Amino acid sequence: MTDGGVKREVRDKAKQVEDHPAAAWWAAAGHVVNGIVHAIIGAIAIGVARGTGGSADQSGAMRAIDAHPLGSIGLWVVGIALLGLAAYSVILAIGESRHDKSDAAKSAGRAVMYVAVGAAALTYATGGSSDGEEATESLSAQLLQSWWGSGLLVIAGVVIVAIGVGMIIRGVTRSFLDDVDMPPHFRTTFVWLGIGGYVAKGIAVAIVGILFVVAVVTRDPSSTGGLDGALKALVEVPGGQALLIAVAVGLILYGIFCLARARTTARRAG
Repeated sequence: MTDGGVKREVRDKAKQVEDHPAAAWWAAAGHVVNGIVHAIIGAIAIGVARGTGGSADQSGAMRAIDAHPLGSIGLWVVGIALLGLAAYSVILAIGESRHDKSDAAKSAGRAVMYVAVGAAALTYATGGSSDGEEATESLSAQLLQSWWGSGLLVIAGVVIVAIGVGMIIRGVTRSFLDDVDMPPHFRTTFVWLGIGGYVAKGIAVAIVGILFVVAVVTRDPSSTGGLDGALKALVEVPGGQALLIAVAVGLILYGIFCLARARTTARRAG
């Protein structure tokens, strides 16, 4: 079989899995828990803006879930659902590679993010702990010791900023509507949820990328604090508290918007 034939067969198999009811339901569950995690991070960020502290990132969200009486079960559900969603996103990427390389790359990128959050949930579920901010700072400190490492940080920062800007554009242009299938009487509400959610998350992601570049310029690895560091950095600028609250509310809106994506995915199951 030729290389082209192998690729077609892989894509055909991916399409079959994508359309399987079990895969669609699993992915829908992943979108639901992804929305819950974003809503929790947004709530923590509001607390940060009000001076109550907390870690406004995936680690903070996992600790918040773990603090619940049924937290251990919840963490397992979050981890398994998100890893399932990651696998589903990879399948989507394979299918999309046939007609749209850009969409395929986006699906693959989302898969990586789902794996990261899902792995963090399972780490906490098994009694471990994970601090994304410390891990990022440690890796950055090692990379800053060499010119090529510093270059990688700059490239990573630029890519992350581009992703954030892309999300803002996606929100403003409402192109996210391609991902949802809502009844007309709900569509207007979810349009505004999507705009607010994508713009807010895009701002947060872009700040993460900017901080990577700042770390290289200042030679200070503590600047690369991930999402928690990016959100807390907002407090340091004039009007930052109000801006942080706005972004936090946007993250909560993004979490609610994820429920619409879950509904759309679930409909594939029939």
